[in-house]
Amino acid sequence: MNQRDFPEDFIWGTATAAYQVEGAAYEDGKGKSIWNEFEKHPSAIVDNAVGDVASDQYHRYREDVALMRDAGMKAYRFSMSWSRVLPDGRGTVNRKGLDYYKRLCEELLRNGIEPYLTWYHWDLPLALQEEFGGWESRETVKYFGEYVGRIAKELDGLVKNFFTVNEFLACSDVGYGLGAIAPGLKLPKKRRNQVRHHLLLAHGTALQALRGVVPDAKAGLAENPSFLIPVIPVPEHIEAAKKAFREVNAHFITAVMEGKYPDCYLEREGADAPSFTEDDFKLIGAPMDFVGLNLYYGKPVRSAPETPEGYFIFNAETAASCTGIADFNFEPSAMYWGCRIVHELWHPKEILISENGMSANDRPSSGSEVYDPHRIKYLRAHLASLAGALREGYPVKGYFHWSLLDNLEWHLGFRPRFGLVYVNYATLERIPKMSWSWYKELIRTGKIE
Repeated sequence: MNQRDFPEDFIWGTATAAYQVEGAAYEDGKGKSIWNEFEKHPSAIVDNAVGDVASDQYHRYREDVALMRDAGMKAYRFSMSWSRVLPDGRGTVNRKGLDYYKRLCEELLRNGIEPYLTWYHWDLPLALQEEFGGWESRETVKYFGEYVGRIAKELDGLVKNFFTVNEFLACSDVGYGLGAIAPGLKLPKKRRNQVRHHLLLAHGTALQALRGVVPDAKAGLAENPSFLIPVIPVPEHIEAAKKAFREVNAHFITAVMEGKYPDCYLEREGADAPSFTEDDFKLIGAPMDFVGLNLYYGKPVRSAPETPEGYFIFNAETAASCTGIADFNFEPSAMYWGCRIVHELWHPKEILISENGMSANDRPSSGSEVYDPHRIKYLRAHLASLAGALREGYPVKGYFHWSLLDNLEWHLGFRPRFGLVYVNYATLERIPKMSWSWYKELIRTGKIE
């Protein structure tokens, strides 16, 4: 009757990103990031929103940590604004900016919450974009490694767990290919592919720098691969899903886990394939302590021996045309299958769900409560699927809900609300939602009710 779905040492937390929650965009010596420039362009962000204040965590971090403590959370995943600590991406450390992160980590530790720091969550120092072309250049990779090494040493044991880069695809394809997020570029395919490679190299360079100054640190990536799940859990479709997962994600997670680009990727890109060296992959393929999965959706896959690939992926458009349900690809079983497939392909030491959550148009009731049963339903289904992965022995060690707070959702502005805590953007008041209470009870009992 009292059996837990999650072990007592399971790591429960939430996640945020600096640009989305911190605010204080120009305070205490912070330099500009590519987002501070991108947001100036008309209609680049919905409602012409800007990150000057965001959720104001820079000034309200103690209040936010108190909320986490009240919920019994064991960890908080946040990102460091590179330009807050190194305004030009290199050179002299901005002590006031660094002191903010030290105070945040100290406050977390005082309250029994372990800091999990993400080194790069999309907010490149503007100076590096303007001088070198950002991630088009190996110079940026070099300065990223120096930033990680210098700041990790400065943190002096306050942080033991690190994510290197958050979501290669968004940084490269959306920022430098589609131009939908900062820096807003639409590069030709070959240059976009070089950005992809440099982000992989940044991950490996960060690992090397971190090992050099904090040998006992735990580190990995936070990646959102395309999660491909068998349409029916029978052997032929399971094998098709594994093959599809490896090949569709060949240029990112597969390259990291296998220490090389699979032939299928190089053949697919042809003359547009990136330039690289064997030494690059000695860094890129270096062992990690965990793999972080940012998991929001899944796509069904069937075995298709009649195709050259041997599989067929049902994309969102195909599903919607058949069912009339536009969000068909929000599939809770992706939690189970994502963990299982990653484990069976590559056997990482540990798996963390580094992000998972949903947005909604949450609003307070007349009594100031925020009722979000839709989010509870989403969480219950996804976490039940995750519990299934644990029962079968897959090494899932923690879960970080996206997000702690409602925040500036990048180019979509303030309209989407992902938080377990509602933020009144006029007053910056925090109101825990009903889903917050549900999550708190889950943390307390380890049981999905």
